[in-house]
Amino acid sequence: MPAAVQPELGQLRMLHKTFRPYDQDTLLLMPPSLHDWVADDGLAAYLNDLIDALDLSPLLAAHDEPRGKPPYHPALMLKVLLYGYASGVRSSRKLESRCASDVNFMFLAGQARPDHKTISEFRRRHLAAFSTLFIEVLALCQRAGLVKLGRVALDGTKLKANASKHKAMSYGRMVKREAELEAEVKAILDEAEAIDAAARAGAPRDAAGEDPRSQGRARGRGPATDGRFRRGARAQGAAQLHRPRVTHHALPQRGLRAGLERAAGGRRGAPDRGRL
Repeated sequence: MPAAVQPELGQLRMLHKTFRPYDQDTLLLMPPSLHDWVADDGLAAYLNDLIDALDLSPLLAAHDEPRGKPPYHPALMLKVLLYGYASGVRSSRKLESRCASDVNFMFLAGQARPDHKTISEFRRRHLAAFSTLFIEVLALCQRAGLVKLGRVALDGTKLKANASKHKAMSYGRMVKREAELEAEVKAILDEAEAIDAAARAGAPRDAAGEDPRSQGRARGRGPATDGRFRRGARAQGAAQLHRPRVTHHALPQRGLRAGLERAAGGRRGAPDRGRL
């Protein structure tokens, strides 16, 4: 059989092949639930149930101001942070990205998307209470017999309701392990703060070392001036948008420069090459 005929026969065979249905626009008959997308025995579901059983009054007591923009619920932020740290994600910017792309983070956040500034500010503002709850979560996991929580190593010793010295952890061992958990939590939080500080230091800077986004405020431009500046920019953009555009297809080559000058309101000078 000629070699040129073989590809054509292969294409004919593919036309008669039956594939599984594939349609990205198919609507679901019932509203989707993120609970169905997360494994029941996975880390996200385990932390979700564990944090729901914790006493979050130290975090809730800090939000006693009724005025202002409503903040994210402390349970949401605690779940996102603890799951991220247990999974090895310490950067607040990466946590923000995971809340929009990782189904486990989307489940824990209830499809909310806190930005990296909100995440890092929550950790810094509630550092003492957050550290205590983090240690409590690790201690509960240790008592449940877990060897590790995600990537955080734990002691697998079980505390049973038995007076036998072979089955119960000694008081000295408990104190030592609690100190180890405190040191481990402190190391994780210090690493997270260092990563966020490095990200803030890597923000765009000008030649003088200043953040271009804050130069307007540094020059004393207030809200009213900012509003006039934005309105002027929008008006200029609208004028540019509605200005008559002349292309080289609508004009003879000889009258191209003159047509461009008329379209620009009689302005003299070289034509704008970006519009040709």
